[in-house]
Amino acid sequence: MEMITVKLQNAIAGNPALRLRAAVNLDIMNGEQIAITGDNGAGKTLLANLITGQYPILAGGSSFTSHQREAIRSIAFRDSYGSADATWCYQQRWNSTEIDDSPFIREIFPQVSDDTWRNELFRVFNLEAIWDKRLVALSSGEMRKFQLAKALSSRPALIVIDNPYIGLDPAARNELTSMLERLIIEWQLQIILILSRPEDIPAFITHIVHIENQEHISKMPVSAYCIADNGGQVTLSEERRGMILSMPHSAMSSDEIVRCTDVSLRYGDRTIFSGIDWCVRRGERWSLQGRNGAGKSALLSLVYADNPQAYACDIALFGRRRGTGESIWEIKKHIGYVSPEMHRSYCHHIPVIDILASGLNDTIGLYRKIHDEERDVCQAWLHIFGIDHLRDRDFCTLSSGEQRMALLARAFVKNPELIILDEPLHGLDNRNRNLARAIIRTYCSQPDKTLIAVTHYPEELAGITCQTFTL
Repeated sequence: MEMITVKLQNAIAGNPALRLRAAVNLDIMNGEQIAITGDNGAGKTLLANLITGQYPILAGGSSFTSHQREAIRSIAFRDSYGSADATWCYQQRWNSTEIDDSPFIREIFPQVSDDTWRNELFRVFNLEAIWDKRLVALSSGEMRKFQLAKALSSRPALIVIDNPYIGLDPAARNELTSMLERLIIEWQLQIILILSRPEDIPAFITHIVHIENQEHISKMPVSAYCIADNGGQVTLSEERRGMILSMPHSAMSSDEIVRCTDVSLRYGDRTIFSGIDWCVRRGERWSLQGRNGAGKSALLSLVYADNPQAYACDIALFGRRRGTGESIWEIKKHIGYVSPEMHRSYCHHIPVIDILASGLNDTIGLYRKIHDEERDVCQAWLHIFGIDHLRDRDFCTLSSGEQRMALLARAFVKNPELIILDEPLHGLDNRNRNLARAIIRTYCSQPDKTLIAVTHYPEELAGITCQTFTL
């Protein structure tokens, strides 16, 4: 491909929420390795979709020929399990019958007519190791490799990867970077990465395309790019801090918030973990750690009772042993929860304020009319998280980062006694990440609040004294 030139103007008719507000003039030259950066909602994914031809061009045009379009592939990651290949959602992932029905990798990997190229894919991505595994049985690292190999099966010249590092532990991030470098050198592959964290820009990137507010698009050599601090250690205003500390809530009288006794999780002959003993007491803050695939999200799914095996495990919440007659919905009233699985399952075309309102009843979607006082609480949390302007927007039209901020606000909307945050800052830009961290710190400043958090970036819990539980 000699040159990639995109000249666009006011793209995507009929949907103003997905329209770039200015003409785009962008040249990407052969051999340039690009990172697209910008705030949440700035239009990073939109620009990538225009480049790959997923959205129509209203005015201007592009220099792509139809042949060149065929040489472009794209893949987007929302969480550690990735893109549309991981079609199971939320409770389905934990359901053993769904796992039994999940296809084998050998059944869904595309046919590759070129034997030499097929052998290369097997060699670089070690596909032989997962060939006879079911899709749902893959670790997040294996899933990332499978999806990349699948996208590269047609031997494209250019691949666009949205959020490639999301959900990966440090070792897996380093491995992915090394793999992408290898593809650039050995296959002369051209890569465009979309990154929410500028700190994740790998060394092989040569140029940055930065977008501001859906209209100011600039390209520069990576050496000329400066990472904006966007507020650093954000200090909440006294107004927002006061709103958090004065939110109404109901309490359950128990010193023990979570107790797991000899807890195990197995799917068929595959053991995720076994013999887990863990006690979380009121007011404690815990960082749940472990490599990708260790079972962190699975353990939290047992605690939150989204996994059917939870009722076969010796787990007590707020001093009440699971399965002894208590209503799980009564228990969940005191828990706020956000996770990659929850984000994946939320595909509802409803206003953002209704997304928050669904958290009042722990439903995916809103199935009852909310009262005025409940709507006022939702509005307050929209303000605390700085997303008042998204109140009436269709959730599905938001960027992934904007969606994550809405789901974080949903987790806090009950002012719960226990907050469970599984990779809560996925896909957030620096400004939103710093704001969310400040909100979490303020929540944790209350002595009767309890936190369990999973993150592969330790700095995300800076300012919070945490105990560590490692799987």
